[in-house]
Amino acid sequence: MSDTDLAAIAAKSETSFMKILTFTSLFPNATRRELGVFIYQRVAHVARLEGSAVQVVAPVPFLPGWFRARRWQIYRHIPSEEQVGSINVSHPRYPLLPGLLMPLHGLLMFLGSVIPARRLQRHFDFACIDAHYVYPDGFAAVLLGKTLKLPVIVSARGTDINVFPSFRLIRPMIRWTLRHATGLIAVSNALKERMTLLGIPPDKIRVIPNGVDVKRFFPVDRQEARRQLGLSRDNPTIVCVASLTPVKRHDMLIQALSEVAKKNPKMRAYIVGEGPLHSRLQALIEAQRMNHQVFLVGGKPNAELHLWFSAADVSCLVSSREGWPNVVMESIACGTPVVATRVGGVPEILVSSELGILVDEDGRSLAAGICAALQRTWDRQELVRRAESRTWETVAAEVVEYFRNLLQPRPEPKS
Repeated sequence: MSDTDLAAIAAKSETSFMKILTFTSLFPNATRRELGVFIYQRVAHVARLEGSAVQVVAPVPFLPGWFRARRWQIYRHIPSEEQVGSINVSHPRYPLLPGLLMPLHGLLMFLGSVIPARRLQRHFDFACIDAHYVYPDGFAAVLLGKTLKLPVIVSARGTDINVFPSFRLIRPMIRWTLRHATGLIAVSNALKERMTLLGIPPDKIRVIPNGVDVKRFFPVDRQEARRQLGLSRDNPTIVCVASLTPVKRHDMLIQALSEVAKKNPKMRAYIVGEGPLHSRLQALIEAQRMNHQVFLVGGKPNAELHLWFSAADVSCLVSSREGWPNVVMESIACGTPVVATRVGGVPEILVSSELGILVDEDGRSLAAGICAALQRTWDRQELVRRAESRTWETVAAEVVEYFRNLLQPRPEPKS
C-alpha cells in the first residue's frame, strides 16, 4: 500500500473518535476465506460503528524455500496487502520453522511486524492495539504496544488459555502478556476463570462472548433445506459441524450414534468438517457398520452452514474443551437445538433446556441426550429469538465501550 493510499484512507477517518489497530494472524485472507470468521465479524462490526476506524495487521509466516509441507505452502500466495470486506489488511512476513521455533514465535512475529506497524502509525493516530489470541499474537502485540507507546487489549479465545499454558516454555510468555496488556477480554466466564489461575486479577478481565450473524444464520424450512442439500426428507437427521481433530471427539460421537441407531434405525448423521482424522474416522464408521447412517461430508463454506443446521433435527458438539463455540449459537439461530458436552463456555450458551441438552463427557450420556432431543418437540421460533439477542452488533458495542473506559484519562491522585 503506497503512502498516497494510506493518506487517503487516513483522511476518511479523520473524524473518528477512535482508530484501532487490530493485530492477529487469524484473519480471513485471499487463500483462506473462512479463517477466523469470528474475529472478522467482531472487527468488521466495530469498524461499522459511528466514530470507529480499524486497520488490520495480520502477520504471515515466511518459510524457507526448501520447506515443502503442503499445509504451509498456502502462505506463499497471500498478498502483502488486501481488502477483506471493508477492512484494509496488511500481511507483514516473519521467519518461522514450524514445530521448532514455537518459543520464539511471538518474538519473530513482533520483529516482522514492527516496521510495517510503525509506518501505519505515521498515517493513523491509533488509540490502541486490539490483539486476538494470547500467544503468539498477543505477546507480539504487547511488544508492539511498548515500542509504539500504545495501550494493548488482548482477547483470549480458547486454546491459547486452555492448552498453551501447559507448555513449559510458553507459559511464562503467556503470563507476561496477560500482565502487561492494558486490558483483557475473555469470550466466556470459564476462560476468565482459567486466566485468573495464571495470577491475573479478575477485575482486569472483561467477559465479552461472541455473537451470531443472524443475516447469515437463519432458519430455512427443514424440508426445503434437505431438498437443497440432497438429503432424505423423512429420516431423523443429526448434524455435527466441527473440524476433524482429536479435541472434537468425533470418535465418541460415532460410537454414541451406533447406540442411537438401535432405537432410531432410520437415523442419518452428517459430520461437516475436514481435518487430519478423516481416514481414521471413516475406518471407525465402517467398523461400526454405519456406512449408510453416518457420513463425513467434508468442509462446507460458512455461507452454506445455515442449510445444514436447518436441515437437522438436532446438532451436536462433543468437544473436550471450548472457549465460546460459535457453532452452538449458529445452530440455535437456525432454530435447531444442540446436544453438547458440558465444557468451557458451552453451559453459558445452553442456559436453558429450551435451547438444547448438556451431556457428560461419555458415550452413554451423549447417546441418551441425542435420543431425548430426537423425541422432543422443540420451539424453533424461541430458539431463533434467543440467538437474536446476541448479535455481532451487540458485541461490537460492548467492545468499544470497554475500550473507551480503558482509554479514558485517569484522574491524578490527590496529594
